[in-house]
Amino acid sequence: MDVDIGGTGTVRVCFFARYAELAGRGEGTLAVPLPATVRDVVARVRREWPGAAALPSEPLAALNQRQTPLDAAVRDGDEVALLPPFAGG
Repeated sequence: MDVDIGGTGTVRVCFFARYAELAGRGEGTLAVPLPATVRDVVARVRREWPGAAALPSEPLAALNQRQTPLDAAVRDGDEVALLPPFAGG
């Protein structure tokens, strides 16, 4: 697998349900220095977007529509979705 080394990448970030309310948007794009992880994207979102500071520091996340651990590497053009806890049965 190729890994982005150095430079900056653009990542699409999607928010759902309560997280969209907190962030004040359903989605947006974010420039991140590479290499980066999903955790880095979450930290940057919480720092840079008003209201997003209220998001948990370790939310459930998906990378390119697949659930992923926060230490997964992100690449330029990836999509990171932040998912609130699920409930139901």
